[in-house]
Formats: sequence, structure tokens, C-alpha cells
Amino acid sequence: MGFIVLEGGAEFGGWMADPDLRALELAGGLQGRLSIIPAAAAADNNHQQAGENGRRWFKKLGATQAAVLPLIDRVSADNQELAEVLGQSRLIYLLGGFPGYLNQTLVDSLCWRAILAAHQEGAVIAGSSAGAMVLGEIFYDPASQAFQKGMGLVSQTCVLPHYTIQKKTRAGKMAEENPDIRFFGIEEETGLINDGPLGQWKVYGKGTVTVYHKDFFQCYRTGEIVNR
Repeated sequence: MGFIVLEGGAEFGGWMADPDLRALELAGGLQGRLSIIPAAAAADNNHQQAGENGRRWFKKLGATQAAVLPLIDRVSADNQELAEVLGQSRLIYLLGGFPGYLNQTLVDSLCWRAILAAHQEGAVIAGSSAGAMVLGEIFYDPASQAFQKGMGLVSQTCVLPHYTIQKKTRAGKMAEENPDIRFFGIEEETGLINDGPLGQWKVYGKGTVTVYHKDFFQCYRTGEIVNR
């Protein structure tokens, strides 16, 4: 089983080197195959620029096999060749953008099944902003202004990226309304990786991660282990 990386946004710069270098390490090193999925940015036709930004960033970090896959819609999500590439990847990175569109693109697709199989074989699955949101059991979709069912890679969890202290009241209310779900409020330039000593989530990067679960509320800083 591989690892999971959840990032709060403002990727490809600054303190994001911390979680991304750790992700590359967990994926087997800088020579491992890295596949970037730009689908979330395709909803407003920004996938080419976003994908290239990601490729340049990881090349800057030293990754030698970073590539952007042309996975941008439902048709490409069911492409056999792309699924084979994902199955051979050691780090799979989902870009930010529109979570609802990304979720609809991947759900029950051939490529998503390949991603799950790669994870079972030890690949690292990472997502930033919308890419992190859809990995949870549910996510809040700004477009529909409602909770939607996510891909469920991180069970009983909802990711709130771009988190700020101003969102504290709203996040607390969400937790009250969804008592079976743990909420991760992740600031920008910050990541969570489940590489703690017992598989717990560990904070990397510049900011903090705030956890809400029922009546539980706690803020964690870089290097700290989420204990609930």
C-alpha cells in the first residue's frame, strides 16, 4: 500500500517543496515515474498551463520522469493507454481546479481503477486543492454549493483546502452537520502525508492543518502528527 498526500493549494512554489520532496522520496526517489493529471483545470481550459507548471516544478525538485498526462475528460479517463501509464507510475499528482468536474471525470473510470491498483502496489497518490478534495469520502463543491460523494480514497474525511482562520466558524458547522466525517482544514503551502509512525497524518510546509471531528477541534503545525 502506498502513501497519500493532501495539499492545501498554492502548489508549485515556496514551502511546497517540503511535502513534494517527501512524496518523491516515498515514491522511490527522483527517478520514479511521476504522472500529473490536469483534469480539474480543464473545466476552464487551463489544463495545459497548469500541467506545465507542475512539470516544471517537479523537474526543479529533481524528478527525472515527470510527465503531464492528457487526462482531461471522461473519454480520456477511460483510455487504456493512459490507464497503463498510471498503473506503472510511482507518484500520481492530481492538480487543482474544479472538484466537481474532476470527480465526474474520474469516478468509476478505467484510469481511476488503475490509480487504485497503483496505490495498492505502493504508488503515492497526491492531490492539491481540488485534487485533494476529491480523494476524501465527501467534498464541498462550490459550484453546486453542496456536499458531493468523493472518490473515497481517504475514508470518513473531507478536505477543506485554502483554509484560513476566517473559515473556522463555517468548518465547525460543517463538522457538526456531518458527525461521521473528519474535516481537514489545510492552509496553502501546506501538506499532509500519512507517513507517521503508525500511519498517522503528518504536517509538512508553511502553514497549519486544523482538524474538526464532532466536538473535537485542534490545530497542528509542521512536523506534528495528527492524533485523531
